[in-house]
Formats: sequence, C-alpha cells, structure tokens
Amino acid sequence: MIDRQNLQAFHPFTRLRSLLEDLEPGPAPLGASEPLALSIGEPKGQPPAFVAEEIAANAAGWSGYPPARGTPAFLEACRGWLERRYDIAPGILDPQRHILALPGTREGLFFATMATVPQQRDENGAPPVVLIPSPFYHVYAGAAVSAGAEPVFLPTSSETGFLPDYQSVPEEILERTALCILCSPSNPQGAAANRWQLADLLTLARKNGFVVAFDECYAEIYTRTPPAGALDVVDQLGGSLDNLLVFHSLSKRSNAAGLRCGFAAGDEKLITALNALLLVGGAGVPRPILAAATRLWQDDGHVEDIRAFYRQNFEIAQEVLGNRFGFSIPDGGFFLWLDVGDGEAAAKKLWQEAGIRVLPGAYMSVADSEGYNPGAKYVRIALVFDAEVTKAALGRIAEIL
Repeated sequence: MIDRQNLQAFHPFTRLRSLLEDLEPGPAPLGASEPLALSIGEPKGQPPAFVAEEIAANAAGWSGYPPARGTPAFLEACRGWLERRYDIAPGILDPQRHILALPGTREGLFFATMATVPQQRDENGAPPVVLIPSPFYHVYAGAAVSAGAEPVFLPTSSETGFLPDYQSVPEEILERTALCILCSPSNPQGAAANRWQLADLLTLARKNGFVVAFDECYAEIYTRTPPAGALDVVDQLGGSLDNLLVFHSLSKRSNAAGLRCGFAAGDEKLITALNALLLVGGAGVPRPILAAATRLWQDDGHVEDIRAFYRQNFEIAQEVLGNRFGFSIPDGGFFLWLDVGDGEAAAKKLWQEAGIRVLPGAYMSVADSEGYNPGAKYVRIALVFDAEVTKAALGRIAEIL
C-alpha cells in the first residue's frame, strides 16, 4: 500500500494540500490576514531566552563536526532528567552506553527502524514485520517500508482506549515481528498507556524477540498527571533494558521544534547499532545546539508554563465544544481528535467557510482489508495558538460543523 519510491504519496500534509489546493479559503477567524493552520503540531510559543544565549556563548563550536553521541554534559543532563521524571533505579542508565543524542526524534525513529529490521525473509519468503498503531505518525510507516519490512497496522478506537490491542495480534505475525512502535501519549488522540500495559508489551517483545520503540515525545505535555513511560517498568521487569528504546524530544516539551534535538535511551546494543547508522547517513547535533539542549533538560520550570498554556486551551475546548464530536480532555499531547462523521468533508468545509486548515484523520490511518479506516470520521486539530485565537477558531468550528 506504500511505495518507498514515492513516500510523499501517503504523507498526510501532501494529501491535505491536494485536497484543498483548488478551493478558496473563507475569511479566517478574528479577521486574520492569512488562513489559520490548525493542522500541524508546531508550537507557537518560544523556548526560554537562555537557548539563544547558550547558542551564542558556544558559537565557536560551529566550526567543528558534531560529536557522534553527544557531549558528556548533554548525556548527563538527559540521564538526570530521566531519573527525575521516571521511576528508574540508580545505576540502570549509563549516559555513555545507554543514551544517544539525536537531531530530532523523527530521524532517530527512522534510523532505529533501519537498525532493527533484518534484511532476510523467513523460510516462507515473508518479510519482517513492524507493528504500527493506526492512526500513526507518518515516519513509522515510511521507515518500515524503507527498511523492507511489512507494516502491520493495529487499529485504535474509543473501544480500545485509543491504544493498540497487542493481545489480539496473531502468533504468526508476532513470530515475524522485528519492531513495534508505540506512541504514548498517542498522536493524535492523546491516550497514555499505563504501567501494566507498558510492562505487558515489553514482556511480549522479550518473549517473541522483537524491539519496542517507545515514542514519548508528548510525555511532558499532560493535562492531569504525568503519564507513565517505558522506563517506569524496567525495574519491575528485572532491571534490564533489553529490547527497549525510548525517544524524547525538546520540540514539544520546550517549544523548540526548530532546535532539532532529542535523544534515544535504552538497550546498549540497540543504541550502538543506531549510532552506527547515524554515523553513515545521519547528521549529528552541533555543539552549540547541544549546549542549549543541555540546559533545557536541566530545567523543569519552563515546562510547567508550557503545560499550563495547553491546559488552558483544553479548558477553552471544554467550554466551547462540551461533549460534542466525542470531545474529552486527553491524557496528554495538544491535539483534539474530533468525530465529525467524515473527516475529509469537514476539512474542506472548514477551509472554504472559515479559512481553517485541519487534518483529516484518514490521512493518519490505513484502511484494512475490508476498507475500514479507523481515522476516517475524525479530524485532528492542534491547539497551538494563544487563548484568543483558540477560542475564536473553536467557536467557528463548532458553528460550522
């Protein structure tokens, strides 16, 4: 269903552009001069001012190639944050062996797929499998296809708590699985797996010999309580990091999407393999960026301000939408996942009548063999603008739909 020679064909924003390109946008809310893009999860706030200060103070580092794994200070800052944030026993994480700087987690997830999916097929000629939730972040499927794997999409819905049901995966699929990717809190629904779900998945992976990549990019954007992470369950499963990779980013946590800096942590063998591929075809993180990122991971205060920003926007959504469109405040993230009956039709209507760009849920999902697409009736809306714009936009969306 996905051709690796034409990955853009299934890219959600390419499809959205094609959907709307021949349609004239209506007048945007608040009389804005340009249409309002609620389709992309790009923070509109700014990172702390010390980011620019650190980059300027370390400008001499621009002349040198980036260090392969990250600077010792950066790796130590990541370890320190992980130990503050998660229930990790002392000594489990060695920064030099278990943590790797990344130029954004999207790149890390792509190369991790390349590093974990074997080239050989099984005795029946079937390719290895990558388990992917549906809806999904597009890099998951693109990486699986590029690695020569078969992406197996696990539909999520309100009935499954918007998380995959791994117990329903057939044994013959599990036997071929090389990698499983889980996003928690999930993009787009914002559902967070609890500890027993994370432990069960990691246990299943170790039983069947596959790797789990836990995409936890939205772990710090939560509305009530901090969501559990994969590292929370390591100690209860014997203290081993086997079969486990977790990915974290500063894009959402610190309003620093343009910094292009994150990290992976986990199984030393997997970290080494991921680093080897990045050395061949990836880009390291420059030293000035690492200096700024080090300070961001050391500072938790600014993150609470960012959480409060999104919390206010969800309160506005609660006020404006009530219980319409299946709305409820999610565990984490900053997206609305609204049941509008037909996501494509709603996206066109909102564009033509209000100059509001939203993403049809079908563009984040894949239809099964019977034609069922779990995202078809939804739209994803990013609550990234300030309270005034958010309230005006959601008011128009509710009125039009």
